[in-house]
Amino acid sequence: MANIIPIRGLRYNPAKESDMAVLVTPPYDVIDAAAQDNYYRKNPHNVIRLEYGKIYTTDNETDNRYNRAAAAFTAWQEEEILLPEDNPALYLYEQEFTIAGEKKVRTGFICGVQIEPYSKGVVLPHEETLPKHKADRLALMHACRANFSPIFGLYADPERAVDNLLKTTKAHRPQVDFVDESGQTHRLWVITDTQIIQKVQEIMQKQRIFIADGHHRYETALNYRNERRNEDNAISPGTPDDKLQEPINEKYPAAPYNYVMMTLVNLYDPGLVVLPTHRLVKNVPNFKTEEFLTKLQAEFNFEEFKLSTGKDNFKEFLNLLAIRGEMEQPKHKHAFGLYTGKGLYIITLKESTDFTKYMPEDKSPDWCGLDVSVLHSLIMERYLGIGGEQRANEGNLTYTREEAGALELVDSGEYQLAFFMNPTRVEEVTAVAANGEKMPQKSTFFYPKLITGLVINKL
Repeated sequence: MANIIPIRGLRYNPAKESDMAVLVTPPYDVIDAAAQDNYYRKNPHNVIRLEYGKIYTTDNETDNRYNRAAAAFTAWQEEEILLPEDNPALYLYEQEFTIAGEKKVRTGFICGVQIEPYSKGVVLPHEETLPKHKADRLALMHACRANFSPIFGLYADPERAVDNLLKTTKAHRPQVDFVDESGQTHRLWVITDTQIIQKVQEIMQKQRIFIADGHHRYETALNYRNERRNEDNAISPGTPDDKLQEPINEKYPAAPYNYVMMTLVNLYDPGLVVLPTHRLVKNVPNFKTEEFLTKLQAEFNFEEFKLSTGKDNFKEFLNLLAIRGEMEQPKHKHAFGLYTGKGLYIITLKESTDFTKYMPEDKSPDWCGLDVSVLHSLIMERYLGIGGEQRANEGNLTYTREEAGALELVDSGEYQLAFFMNPTRVEEVTAVAANGEKMPQKSTFFYPKLITGLVINKL
């Protein structure tokens, strides 16, 4: 089902830039203004200038973050800061990291994946996207005609056939091996053996790919592909996507814009970790804490947790939240952390509560059973007035990976409430995606993020 190809990636030339740690960044969507400044200072060739350039008050149609990125991209190739691979390759990629005191290694491979509309069931999303982020990524793709960061994809290979094929590569020293600013180790091997590549392609043709991270970039790549097909075939703008699903002529399979760069990781990889993304609520008009809590108590059990003076025992609270969410396996309880500024609670859905009647009628039991679905439909929409429109304009809801920091934001009065989540299970992600459905935004956080700058894919 999934068609993958080796790519002639662009990589930093070690003869000119040997310290990868000062050249790479996390994905653009987790970089704030302070981090962006830091990456600009680290090195004049840091990939931040391509992937997520600064915006200035003097920007105009001819001088802005997108054409500055294009100019830098062209110059770095001319100066051989970036060099193309001699031959098309797959790239074996390892990330070694520590979480909760345990060392883990996550392994994947970087390749080109043929772009398909979600309707074909080959590449499947699991989260909703926001229009403004896709517009930004499309403008960058128009200017640079490249993928600067890979989309994170998952596939199900319980026998680990791909892993077994690629692991022989590790007998050789990696072409890239460095430790980044967060202490994570990154290793990259270049695979050009055509027999190995062909075997991996054969295995992947039986696979579907689930997007773990990078939904905006994938949908942008699909839009870009359609535009380029229109240009190359003089098709009128606005041609429906179903008219563009199949190659129009024989040159299409080789056209680079028909593919997008992905890092593919096996669902059965022991280093695959999913963390929760928490919710912060603000700007709810006429909000009264006590009235809100009273409404919730009709459907949720409350367990108050006493924070120590310095909030030093907050980790104990998160551990207890995880335990409450794991009860009655495999059908876990819906448990959330709730901080109001005056009290910290674990709230769990009462067994007598029929939450399904508050769920959208067109959603499957898999979707309705997600913690994020229960939170958004049963609590946020009903009692806080935060529905799909409000989530899209981001006026009432902020997503955060911070935990103790979320408490401080409520204490400061900047936010009214903080909801703490347990992580979505991988099997929940794939079940919803297989149904052709999308989870609410920020339902998952696959940790760690893929690094940006190891390999660049020209279109």
